[in-house]
Amino acid sequence: MTDRFSEDEVVAKVTRLTRSQLERFVAADFVKPQPGAGGHVFRQVDIARLELLCDLSVDLDLDEMALGIVILLLDQLHAARQDLATMALAIDTLPDDMQARVAAALKRP
Repeated sequence: MTDRFSEDEVVAKVTRLTRSQLERFVAADFVKPQPGAGGHVFRQVDIARLELLCDLSVDLDLDEMALGIVILLLDQLHAARQDLATMALAIDTLPDDMQARVAAALKRP
């Protein structure tokens, strides 16, 4: 199974996606494919993002301005979750007494 897809493969794989939508989504930086010899090269994560964009634009009838806001918020949420996971790993490396102090501090109102 390949993990790189051409523009033609993406349009075939994401059934509700048209070539013009793909071009608009790339131009708006909603997806950021890698450059390739024959055009853009998309990864599996780009496919998932394009499917989400199609769901939002078709099912919820969001225009490109609203899509931009939703995608920005989703990206911020994803980054916050990564930061939280990083902090949790860092806390796990602390001695037990420090972990207890951090846990107590987090429980304060």
